[in-house]
Amino acid sequence: MRPLRPFVAVAGVLVLALGTACSPARSPKESDASVRLPAANAVFDYQLGGAYPPPADVRAVSRDRTAKPAAGRYNVCYVNAFQAQPDATGFWNAHHPDLLLRDGHGKPVVDEDWDEPLLDISTAAKRTALMDVVGPWIDGCATAGFDAVEPDNLDSYERSHGRLTARHAAAFAQLLARRAHQQRLAIAQKNTTDLLPRRGAIGFDFAVVEECTRYDECTDFADAYHNRIFVIEYTRKDFTAACRARGRKLSVTLRDREVVPAGAEGYVDERC
Repeated sequence: MRPLRPFVAVAGVLVLALGTACSPARSPKESDASVRLPAANAVFDYQLGGAYPPPADVRAVSRDRTAKPAAGRYNVCYVNAFQAQPDATGFWNAHHPDLLLRDGHGKPVVDEDWDEPLLDISTAAKRTALMDVVGPWIDGCATAGFDAVEPDNLDSYERSHGRLTARHAAAFAQLLARRAHQQRLAIAQKNTTDLLPRRGAIGFDFAVVEECTRYDECTDFADAYHNRIFVIEYTRKDFTAACRARGRKLSVTLRDREVVPAGAEGYVDERC
């Protein structure tokens, strides 16, 4: 299992209310010329649980889309693009009930580890409708001054009980990438090695990878993205192993599983 994500704010959501072919990855020179890519092995701070002043050596930061970017750093904007935040379920039920994935009894299919209903990306029409909601979140990241976007839960199809497929995920991710590039934002692949062969066709520019040491995925992502990956480990053992094996080439960060802000109980934040 991946680590627990904090329940991030959904104020931006409430404001809004009222078959891809395989392709080799693009090299940095082949990436969209209008986007700025992160540097390989950049010192990284993963601040999803709440924004705080990054340490002086940090060069790249990931924050929730409702937070402001960190001045003078490469900023990655976190968007939960494939599932609904637990405290946003009411919004989706009230305004877009047809865009929640449902089982044979009409009940939402829920990621039980996070208590997050899955979004229904099963048809082109529903993916287009979802972009009317998620697309403006990406636009907001650009307006706020972020450099890139990190759409989470790319692998939600694995929790859909067969109602979604990797092809559906790739098709929706391609729409997200197109929107990001239109806004001059780079876009990160979040985990999900199964979609690495489709990364070029989708349009991913770099990767944010959790626990790739534990799952023996780091080399695959590093090779695919020319070392432009941010590795987050959540155990001392995996962090130590990652630093020994790849710390000279890759950005490796140790965080507490709840990614709480600096000063909060349980906060952990170390780099190779």
